[in-house]
Amino acid sequence: MIFHTDQGSQYKSHMFRHRLQQYAMVQSMSRKGNCWDNAPTERLFRSLKTEWIPKLGYHSIQEARLDVGLYLMEYYNRLRPHQFNQGFSPYEAEQKLKTVSNIC
Repeated sequence: MIFHTDQGSQYKSHMFRHRLQQYAMVQSMSRKGNCWDNAPTERLFRSLKTEWIPKLGYHSIQEARLDVGLYLMEYYNRLRPHQFNQGFSPYEAEQKLKTVSNIC
């Protein structure tokens, strides 16, 4: 799994990099001074914060994990229209591509 971040000092720290290694994750960083590298991820988190997360937060980490997982895997990927995909959800866009490409 790739963990992509900006050039923030917290992501360059030895402790953070060691933690990524513990979870067998590969670190990826955007180019210095290039905010466009993270635009899709920033957009995802903006949508998550404004559309989904309760204003008062969650009662537990488990509740947050379940709810954010539901948002990402069900709503954001399967139902939510995306401007980039001409108003289709990522799932719908993928299905449409498979149909056009004759891919199972």
